[in-house]
Amino acid sequence: MAGNILLVEDDIAIATVVAAALEDEGFDVDHCTTIAARDAKLGKSRFDTMLTDVILGDGDGLASLGDVRQRAPDMPIIVLSAQNTLDTAVRASDNSAFEYFPKPFDLDELVRAVKQSVGPRGDGVPVAETGDEAMPLIGRSQAMQGVYRMITRVLRNDLTVLVTGESGTGKELVAEAIHQLGDRRTGPFVAVNSAAIPSELIESELFGHEQGAFTGAISQTIGKFEQANGGTLFLDEVGDMPPEAQTRLLRTLQSGRIRRVGGREEIAVNVRIIAATNRDLGPLIAAGRFREDLYYRINVVPIALPPLRERREDIGALAHHFLAEAAGTGMPLCTLGDDALNLLETKSWRGNVRELRNVVYRMALMAREDTIDAQGVRDVLGTDDRPVSSADGSHADEGGFAAALEQWLMTEEPPAGTLYASAVAAFEKPLIEHALGQTGGNQLRAARLLGINRNTLRKRIVELGVEPHRFAATA
Repeated sequence: MAGNILLVEDDIAIATVVAAALEDEGFDVDHCTTIAARDAKLGKSRFDTMLTDVILGDGDGLASLGDVRQRAPDMPIIVLSAQNTLDTAVRASDNSAFEYFPKPFDLDELVRAVKQSVGPRGDGVPVAETGDEAMPLIGRSQAMQGVYRMITRVLRNDLTVLVTGESGTGKELVAEAIHQLGDRRTGPFVAVNSAAIPSELIESELFGHEQGAFTGAISQTIGKFEQANGGTLFLDEVGDMPPEAQTRLLRTLQSGRIRRVGGREEIAVNVRIIAATNRDLGPLIAAGRFREDLYYRINVVPIALPPLRERREDIGALAHHFLAEAAGTGMPLCTLGDDALNLLETKSWRGNVRELRNVVYRMALMAREDTIDAQGVRDVLGTDDRPVSSADGSHADEGGFAAALEQWLMTEEPPAGTLYASAVAAFEKPLIEHALGQTGGNQLRAARLLGINRNTLRKRIVELGVEPHRFAATA
């Protein structure tokens, strides 16, 4: 016999399929449908693993796991849930669940997890108690379930996480969730956008500087690493970090120590690193613009966020959440009609969740009735839903830079005081490519068109990875 399994599931169809799959692997499965029956069986028999649904006929299967732990403190528990939210995943982790499976689940994966659970015991991963109001991520789509599961797996350790995804998908929200729900929640959470800081200042921003280290350094300044000591440092758009800063970051990750710019003393820091990028780092590594050894240091646990167009079933929940959020700022409290929701679900959402939020806010502001209809959506979106820029702002279509900039301003929210630098970082490359296209790749003429020095243009072409030969055929 492979092991004794207690299956607590009130959906008979699911229970039948799961029991049959486990019995085919040699497990002895005892099935019940209520908390009361579960407790009775635990009082009489010993089980190697328990599989339990969350919502049962006589109560909350998760909320009652404290009683299970009293009877069988070392028994692995696998949670099966149709309540597919981050809150449910975290509650499962909070109760030291061995594994969490959102429904519908992959039966083969479930069987493998059961086999692992009856082998050498894995440590549980308890986390802070939390409620729905603390959950920064919204969505029950299958695309988000893998994200939730990965988040719960890194809460009790300090492994470095790399969050990838298009602009506006919520990468910082993932970082905040890991911080807020993990062991470092009592420490500071410090975020820095690598793309928004001028290259000559980023080392000072990250590591601090001593008085007199450079012109304008009139006093000692503490960098982001020291500010985040004991907590989490979120490095957004890490792919835009200049080479010199990459080298210092790698050294810090290896040694756990920093040195302020212009300083001699090495300072120990205790910081968890969560990095994020909306760019594919592979081509940057191949082009020599991102260190391969740094990539392997930050990509210990990858979490890939799906674009909104791949989780359209979440658009309704997100839109209603943003309507309630808007009402909390003084805007009218509105609901969303079915025709309006259908229209929102067909949009391409190049700006992803951030764009949806901004659109919903404008709809609430302009709403004529308590219920927003399809016309209310059209009043905000217009009839032209052509993509005006790629996810990273590197290409503008025939709609022109004015349209691309308007879209970028709608979907991006750079920190206060960084709007100019952020806009320049987003549009400098497509602007240079546009000038090269207009001049057939002639750099001298492109420099004149842009109104900059030819040497400056050459330097930016190299730094931004622009390929002038691509435009020679248009001359």
